[in-house]
Amino acid sequence: MSSNNQQSIKKQSVVVVGNGMVGHHFVEQLAQLRTANQAIEITVLSAESRLAYDRVHLSEYFSGKSAEDLAMTDEKTYQDWGVNFQTNAKVVDIDRSNKNVVTESGQIIDYDKLILATGSYPFVPPIPGKDRDHCLVYRTIDDLDEIQASANVSKVGVVIGGGLLGLEAANALTHLGLKTHVVEFAPQLMGVQIDAGGGRLLKEKIEALGVEVHTSKATNVIEDGDKCRYKLCFSDDTTLETDLILFSAGIRPYDNLARTFDLELGERGGIVINNQCQTSDKDIYAIGECALWNNFIFGLVAPGYSMAKVAAKHVMGEKESFTGADMSTKLKLMGVEVGSIGDAHAKTSGALTYTYENQPEGVYKKIVVSSDKSKMLGAVLIGDTSEYDSLLQYMLNGIDLPESPEALILPSSGEKPTLGADALPDTAMICSCHNVTKGDIIASIDQGACTVGDVKTCTKASTGCGGCAALLKNVADAEFENRGVEVKKDICEHFAYSRREIFDIITVEEIKTFDELLSSHGKGHGCEVCKPLTGSILASVWNDYILKKPHLSLQDTNDTYLGNMQKDGTYSVVPRVAGGEITPDKLIVLGQVAKKYNLYTKITGGQRVDLFGARVEELPPIWQELIDAGFETGHAYGKSLRTVKSCVGSTWCRFGVQDSTAMAIYLENRYKGLRAPHKIKFGVSGCTRECAEAQSKDIGIIATDKGWNLYVCGNGGMKPRHGDLFAIDLDDETLVKYIDCILMFYVRTGDRLQRTSVWMDNMEGGLDYLKQVIIEDSLELSESLEQQMALIVDTYQCEWKTTLEDPEALKRFKPFVNSSKPDSNIIFVQERDQIRPATKDEKATKVLIEEKIKKIAEEA
Repeated sequence: MSSNNQQSIKKQSVVVVGNGMVGHHFVEQLAQLRTANQAIEITVLSAESRLAYDRVHLSEYFSGKSAEDLAMTDEKTYQDWGVNFQTNAKVVDIDRSNKNVVTESGQIIDYDKLILATGSYPFVPPIPGKDRDHCLVYRTIDDLDEIQASANVSKVGVVIGGGLLGLEAANALTHLGLKTHVVEFAPQLMGVQIDAGGGRLLKEKIEALGVEVHTSKATNVIEDGDKCRYKLCFSDDTTLETDLILFSAGIRPYDNLARTFDLELGERGGIVINNQCQTSDKDIYAIGECALWNNFIFGLVAPGYSMAKVAAKHVMGEKESFTGADMSTKLKLMGVEVGSIGDAHAKTSGALTYTYENQPEGVYKKIVVSSDKSKMLGAVLIGDTSEYDSLLQYMLNGIDLPESPEALILPSSGEKPTLGADALPDTAMICSCHNVTKGDIIASIDQGACTVGDVKTCTKASTGCGGCAALLKNVADAEFENRGVEVKKDICEHFAYSRREIFDIITVEEIKTFDELLSSHGKGHGCEVCKPLTGSILASVWNDYILKKPHLSLQDTNDTYLGNMQKDGTYSVVPRVAGGEITPDKLIVLGQVAKKYNLYTKITGGQRVDLFGARVEELPPIWQELIDAGFETGHAYGKSLRTVKSCVGSTWCRFGVQDSTAMAIYLENRYKGLRAPHKIKFGVSGCTRECAEAQSKDIGIIATDKGWNLYVCGNGGMKPRHGDLFAIDLDDETLVKYIDCILMFYVRTGDRLQRTSVWMDNMEGGLDYLKQVIIEDSLELSESLEQQMALIVDTYQCEWKTTLEDPEALKRFKPFVNSSKPDSNIIFVQERDQIRPATKDEKATKVLIEEKIKKIAEEA
């Protein structure tokens, strides 16, 4: 064909209306499918002022991410792809006869194929007063800017809607420092995704984080408030005052163009499409949340991506069909893990359910199986989604269940049945966002991918919501190992190193902050894996104050407030009682403090006194009194040494052969403050009667006539393990030397969140190897391990004492960023002469009584 003939060929014009995540994915797919010989012109028309951005992580805008961080593309990328684009280009007219669209500015653009990716809009219930100022929606970055501006002049915020988007919106308001409420018409949160039991626990966990949840509430009208800007008046004659109202009561398909220009719509809205995503006009396609397939609108991004891929291939003349999508989802809402799989409500005929609930730990798990118990139908996971990937694969691939399906979710049923990567078929869906199967991952490795990062680049897996990251890594690593390729144990996508390698880098290069480490050896901004891991290592190596500004963002909630957060949002106060020995005067101080601040008091299995029910603003004055009386922090909040339990030993007991109490006190004072991969517990018994239960501890010491027997790597908990006998009849000096080296070797080589028992069991050579390293010094590490421990011992500081001396650090201890008022959601009742958190019904009764008293007073 001549050059002149090529130039005379008219390009096929594809116009994409909408540039959300799904619209952008269509453009990306079509740009990749188009070859140099195919004359296709792509035009994108975005009604917003910016190109596509990540709506899945929208709430991160309030925790530091910018619009640029959320952007999924930019002008240069579209230019490189040969894509024409316009922002602020809302389409107002479609001329189907002449095949063109008209923008709000009057511009006419011709099309051969038209892609409607207009998405959805927030549903705002028809409540009188809904159009007032500070009544907002949560959908776009522009919406977020309005929310930010309103929050700056507000103290209380209400989200109307308790679904997935509503809880994301509530998270945004808490980030902005507002006292936050969630109002839901239904009797539970996230009623579509989870069952009633899961909804109940989710509500408890959300309320424990300081958000008040009001279910079964219908708002009749929004009026002027008495104390706040507005007042929500409910159908049950109760009210709720607020300054800001955020509507997040669901979405509706943005189908106005189809409605106006006579494309077929569903009864309740949505543009009807076939399996190729074509509308009733075969040259017009609809994808994403504006599309109605098989009378169903998919409100997740993954099905939209699948539609985009199908439509792009169909435009290119390739055959592919959209046949629906799995709506399972795993996410973290305000730090609470939530998973929903398949038939979560057990609606399938004959379905059977297994349920496990651990209320003290805040965990709820339910699986739904077929009537013959052979197939997984669905699941609900609240508080712990560690089994999500396996349960999902059982369901998606119809894999036969183990003989006892309940073993998949029960913690105390011995070793859980495992579903390894090799057991998955090649058709197993690994990444639903980008429709990536196990076979696609293997194909990418066949084509040269050598790392998990390479697999991500080739397949796009785990670049959507990120929920499949762990499963992707397992599948890729298993395939690499099958091919004899060394598998890197990278801690996360930001660091191409294992925890041990990070430890060595920090030590050798004397790196003192996370930012230093990230700039020299990492990429990106860091995440919830690498930040706390680095914070722990920095504390282990340099023993610096963990709440210094460079370290503060690395700490979790417990470390940030130097106390364990409880289920009602209060904190525990746990001073150190070394070896369990305490004077009468100090006992009296604990009682006086507990009475003064109305704290629940409990003697623990670790031989110390825990005080529960402290509000965040009460923590500094409580600890000031304790520090003044000679107490120190007990580090109950940290991955560090907790307690050294002891019996009275030879000093008092007629069976004791060594002074176990003195040894316990010495060891606890020596190792207090030591940060490690996980918590560490000791026990010291004065004879073989073992009153201190030393063999169930990470470090166990039992007295003998000749000295001390040392046991290592035991633990209690859900899977108890007796410690192994490490050495016998040790003198004091050798005992301490061995413990120094064992602990520092664990700190250096243990994996993230790995207890000592698992650490040793996973160690090649196990106990014998550990003996060689410590007793025989086979690696010639003893001197450096002892030096490192000496540094930790010499630089110890009580973190609460340091905090009380730092006015800047004390600013953190207030219930709300912009108010000093106490959290009204924290309510106690009396039981057995002490306080305990009020139940939901008890809270409601107290509120009604207070309102009645207030009303009587006003009338008087």
